[in-house]
Amino acid sequence: MIKANDPSLQSWIEVQPDSDFPIQNLPFGIFKTQSSNLRVGIAIGDQVLDLSILNKLGFLDDFKIDDSVFTNQYLNDFIALGKPLCRSLRQRISNLLNINNPELRDNKEARYKVLIYRSNVQMQMPVKIGDYTSFYSSIENTSNEGTVLCSPVHEEIPRWKYQPVGAHGRASSVIVSGTSFHRPKGQTKLADSELPVFGPSKLLDFELETAFIIGKQTQLGKTVSPSEADDYIFGLALFNDWTALDIQASEYTPLGSFLSKNFASTISPWIVTLDALEPFRTAGCKQEPKVLPYLEYTGDKNIDIKLEVSIQPENGEENTVCTSNYKFIYWTMEQQLAHHTSNGCNINIGDLMTSGTISGPMHDSYGSMQELTENGTKHIKLKDGTERKFINDNDTIIIRGYCEKNGIRIGFGEAKGKVLEAL
Repeated sequence: MIKANDPSLQSWIEVQPDSDFPIQNLPFGIFKTQSSNLRVGIAIGDQVLDLSILNKLGFLDDFKIDDSVFTNQYLNDFIALGKPLCRSLRQRISNLLNINNPELRDNKEARYKVLIYRSNVQMQMPVKIGDYTSFYSSIENTSNEGTVLCSPVHEEIPRWKYQPVGAHGRASSVIVSGTSFHRPKGQTKLADSELPVFGPSKLLDFELETAFIIGKQTQLGKTVSPSEADDYIFGLALFNDWTALDIQASEYTPLGSFLSKNFASTISPWIVTLDALEPFRTAGCKQEPKVLPYLEYTGDKNIDIKLEVSIQPENGEENTVCTSNYKFIYWTMEQQLAHHTSNGCNINIGDLMTSGTISGPMHDSYGSMQELTENGTKHIKLKDGTERKFINDNDTIIIRGYCEKNGIRIGFGEAKGKVLEAL
């Protein structure tokens, strides 16, 4: 058992029962304040622990980590120290925050310097993403889209069940939660027109996803098996892979999504370590037919992460439109990574890999407006009386997620993005 995950642990910092960030979580992120530059922090309750100051004050001397690692624009250099050290550091922070440890608890001067309320910080992109791969790994999402769109993917489900399908994404336009973006423009074609037109997308959609961050690099030619994969995964975040469906329809064949995807993707700022998620492992989907040997795994490799999506109109209330769960994913992230490297593709620290739209078996667990509204043939009524088939200008989409077991809630915070009108 990982000691930092002990459900009996309590912190001397007050943590509300519905908080995403109890002492058993301790996720890593990058933040700044009005008076400080970028640095590495850990979320605890409604506060952020400044690892840079904590290190300078000598609380982390045993690790002999250079200050530059913690006064950094990204987590990459910290992740590169290796999983054993990151695990030991998380354990050290757990000890420092333990209600029975007076070391930091009773040092008022140090506490004042190292703790900042989250309301007073601005969260930043957590990692520098070198490469970004988007998988397509939910059987319900695949079936729903195929049924709604008569998609070729639907006809290829038997083949899809033999391998995790993925595509390369655009790393430069991944944005951190809280960042607004303009509605994308592109070519679309009306059903009654022979020629395409260029203009703002009318069918903008969210896609409910999670992301995992690579924590260990490989050399070209090296493969990673499912049993080894966890050693190469640092942690997880929430992800919204925004999609312009009408632009996608004009470019999907033969090479797949391009302008319909690369305008923006939203990631949550806190990276929850894979260690913190271990208590929430659960059995994966039954995979039939039997997968090929290089994708086989043993044990519970899926994770019970409760997910939800809300639409918030400008100056309006939130409206929950989807409640799903990561455990509905067909291909585990260990299998995704194994397949990704099976041809010798090398991976680097900070690389981003996403789950694909996570849809469950019930209608309210569908992870996109395309599925929820059956490709716009139905609508969703919001609390303010307005209706949605897809996403309007000035709508904010909020994705939340958390695990819960034995009275412990491990959450991810939010992946939040607002759509502005097209430029």
